[in-house]
Amino acid sequence: MEEMEEELKCPVCGSFYREPIILPCSHNLCQACARNILVQTPESESPQSRRASGSGVSDYDYLDLDKMSLYSEADSGYGSYGGFASAPTTPCQKSPNGVRVFPPAMPPPPTHLSPALAPVPRNSCITCPQCHRSLILDDRGLRGFPKNRVLEGVIDRYQQSKAAALKCQLCEKAPKEATVMCEQCDVFYCDPCRLRCHPPRGPLAKHRLVPPAQGRVSRRLSPRKVSTCTDHELENHSMYCVQCKMPVCYQCLEEGKHSSHEVKALGAMWKLHKSQLSQALNGLSDRAKEAKEFLVQLRTMVQQIQENSVEFEACLVAQCDALIDALNRRKAQLLARVNKEHEHKLKVVRDQISHCTVKLRQTTGLMEYCLEVIKENDPSGFLQISDALIRRVHLTEDQWGKGTLTPRMTTDFDLSLDNSPLLQSIHQLDFVQVKASSPVPATPILQLEECCTHNNSATLSWKQPPLSTVAADGYILELDDGSGGQFREVYVGKETMCTVDGLHFNSTYNARVKAFNKTGVSPYSKTLVLQTSEGKALQQYPSERELRGV
Repeated sequence: MEEMEEELKCPVCGSFYREPIILPCSHNLCQACARNILVQTPESESPQSRRASGSGVSDYDYLDLDKMSLYSEADSGYGSYGGFASAPTTPCQKSPNGVRVFPPAMPPPPTHLSPALAPVPRNSCITCPQCHRSLILDDRGLRGFPKNRVLEGVIDRYQQSKAAALKCQLCEKAPKEATVMCEQCDVFYCDPCRLRCHPPRGPLAKHRLVPPAQGRVSRRLSPRKVSTCTDHELENHSMYCVQCKMPVCYQCLEEGKHSSHEVKALGAMWKLHKSQLSQALNGLSDRAKEAKEFLVQLRTMVQQIQENSVEFEACLVAQCDALIDALNRRKAQLLARVNKEHEHKLKVVRDQISHCTVKLRQTTGLMEYCLEVIKENDPSGFLQISDALIRRVHLTEDQWGKGTLTPRMTTDFDLSLDNSPLLQSIHQLDFVQVKASSPVPATPILQLEECCTHNNSATLSWKQPPLSTVAADGYILELDDGSGGQFREVYVGKETMCTVDGLHFNSTYNARVKAFNKTGVSPYSKTLVLQTSEGKALQQYPSERELRGV
């Protein structure tokens, strides 16, 4: 439940929503916060002037982006009109959750009315703090926005489930423990905030202050408000407009703008949208399960990388210690390379863990919020937010798309130390890739039926294995000196047959061949023993090394 808390907080004040309203963009705001971020627009941008000119098509007119400075070049915030005396440019501020908002140019006049009933300045506009869409309010002001009663119910249940002491709702920084609650204001106060914001004089002297626990019970027992139409405040919602995707009353169908629209029963659409949201949550739940398993995999990779790093460093140190003093200086550089690779791998995996954890927490919070919304038995309230929630669930599921749950880094260190170079080439010592871009050729096979000797010459033939799929660029044929000495190269080329002349008579030679390509060389073939003798045929038999399995 704690991961759902961010879904229940206002993007402006950073506290739990109080009397939330739904903007046309489907985002929510506290009613008081919405009033605080209102901006007065010039007369030419008013809804009345737009309707008179024929350019307005709805109750809420979105501002042209070229007429309003929505984004600041310095902080990517959004602002009010500049260049007008009625709305001077004001510096932006950050809300507790990081959203940049502009305070009103002039502080609102003191009033004891609720935010919904308090008068709104003419030609006011409001900008959504989340999607930055701006719209001009009509004559109804904030009363034209529907209240999100479903969200209020979810917040009430969430706060009731918290066993911690109730906190003051007006503390600016660290909220203190509440000492009283005003039943008329429906606000919890600590002692300093009560003295500052709720003095026991004037109209506030008649308000009833109760202990926080009693206030929580009174909140729980208070009857839920009946959903009424925003256009006809005395009428309850009875149908659902399919075209506008909103609940409507019967007067909207008879004389309002919904008279020619397709409508359906409120209860049927409530059940349909609940079913759609539940189906969307099933897919998102599978993604969340995969994300949890993926996080376990990433954490295991961190341990494996650390273990592999220790093992790799030990092997590297052992190889470097086997060399002479000239290798010690190079060894430090190689260790630095390994440590850098180690830190890089850990950083990539840890960054991916952090990113996936945040995304999973957001996904889980959205899921828990949607599940709480599904529990609501208020059809009209549910339908006010169901479309937006369904879109958010699908969008969140798409964000867990292909590649999101794939590690960006492997646990292996694709490096190997080649200690075969001569001491004078130590300064060229470097890592080589363990996993080459293409494999080396397979070991060639000497074809005994085609190999023969004549006098002091020998002809040898070989081929690639039948199932080999790696091409060879060439072959290297080696013979010893006829007396068991070292092997020497007698042929390098692409041919698979070679005749060697100038051998000693009555001598025994050992022959072997290997293949090579750009990646490397293959292992040697089995050794073939050749007997040269004038007037005698080739004697083909395995060498003593081959008999011993060498």
